Amino acid sequence: MIVHLCCGKSHPNPLFSKKWEKGSIWLRVEMYPGFNTCIDKSYSPALKFYYSLFLPICFTNCVPLGHNQARIMILTDTAIRTAIEKGEIVIEPFRAECLGTNSYDVHLGKHLATYSDRILDARRHNKVVHFEIPEEGYVIQPGTLYLGVTEEYTETHNSVPFLEGKSSVGRLGIDIHATAGKGDVGFCNTWTLEISCVQPVRIYAGMPIGQLIYFSIDGDVERYYHNKANPKYTGKTTKPVESMMWKNQF
Repeated sequence: MIVHLCCGKSHPNPLFSKKWEKGSIWLRVEMYPGFNTCIDKSYSPALKFYYSLFLPICFTNCVPLGHNQARIMILTDTAIRTAIEKGEIVIEPFRAECLGTNSYDVHLGKHLATYSDRILDARRHNKVVHFEIPEEGYVIQPGTLYLGVTEEYTETHNSVPFLEGKSSVGRLGIDIHATAGKGDVGFCNTWTLEISCVQPVRIYAGMPIGQLIYFSIDGDVERYYHNKANPKYTGKTTKPVESMMWKNQF
């Protein structure tokens, strides 16, 4: 995917010609050769949010790079392999068959957790109860948040990892994260999943649960996640970790 930030007095798509004036700014998104679409900077906040779910674009802070173009890249399978060989990405255990065209499939670990209290408080430490998924699986229910964990331990030192659900999981009505799909450069741990469902569904330890997508970064990193003064989720764990919001000052 290539994203171009361009400035000019005319829009490349005649369908939008009446909307564009001299000095307008537009984004041209090439999803694959032969297909592109244009995104108007003046779109409503709701529509910008809609596009942000699918495109890693900061609509409010776009800065043209050389010749008025900015490029954002997703690592392909060969690029992920190369990064692993260089130690820039670590996936343990790594299975070649789980490497997709531009992603890596991760699996549900055997540990789940639910909060002890039905009413949660963002300012206090909400305790959880951990339990294991039995061999015959476990039926999750709507209206309850389940914290899960990936089987895979990962490290990402030179790219930004995003965890997204798999299509087949979504078609079962399962969400695997609640607004927390992005990792940081330097994050080293398993991934805690915020699992919810729209109807009862039986899940199993070891089932494919999501996919990691890696975005290249532009510029030097001054503060890696694992080197921050007070990172909340750095202790290596095989169990899901509850919210540490209470550690913030607010």
